[in-house]
Amino acid sequence: MFKVAPSLIRFWESEFDIIQPQKNRRGNRQFTSKDIENIRLIYNLVKERGYTLQGAKEMLKTDHHKSKDKLEILDSLQRVRSFLFDLKKQMDE
Repeated sequence: MFKVAPSLIRFWESEFDIIQPQKNRRGNRQFTSKDIENIRLIYNLVKERGYTLQGAKEMLKTDHHKSKDKLEILDSLQRVRSFLFDLKKQMDE
């Protein structure tokens, strides 16, 4: 989903308290939708916006809702963009 190594997700799990997957008897992680949302938020801050790990931690601590809102707005804009590209493609045909 994020096209990163599983070890990076495990590392983020150890660095960020907001990622807390359940583990089954075999030790496999079972991520909830909330965990996935938090990983998306961390991915956005670190990989897309260029925050350091410490900067991302501070952002999540102080402005968690603001960061989440920005990510939702970005997702909404990407869906609109995709819709417009599809519409243009249909009109060109």
